[in-house]
Amino acid sequence: MAITLGYALSHAGACADLDEQLAELTAVGVDPRRIFTDKAAGSSDKIRAGLLALLSYARAGDVVIVVALERLGRSAAEVARTVSDLSARGITLRCLRNGLDTASASGRVVVAVLSELAMLDADDSTESAQRS
Repeated sequence: MAITLGYALSHAGACADLDEQLAELTAVGVDPRRIFTDKAAGSSDKIRAGLLALLSYARAGDVVIVVALERLGRSAAEVARTVSDLSARGITLRCLRNGLDTASASGRVVVAVLSELAMLDADDSTESAQRS
């Protein structure tokens, strides 16, 4: 049975931002008990326990809703990898502010582009490591 899950991320001292995200997620029908959250203290926060828990919990057929795409990573490459991973696992992603929905044809095109960017970034990283 498909489950709708949510993810919210606030940055240091931005409680109002987290509250706004939670309100947006619940307004579109996400059960508050199924919203995973993280509070990032800064760029040094490498591990986002809430995001990792969400990614571990989500199954094929589930829908993950975020307020904005950039909540899924600290860099474009990380966001691209996360979006690509969700898509490959058969998990639909909806981004409220970005209008992205991977259940739609246009959403799948965006995922394909993001997947290619993630692969390009991985290739660049490998080449850089080999040159070092």
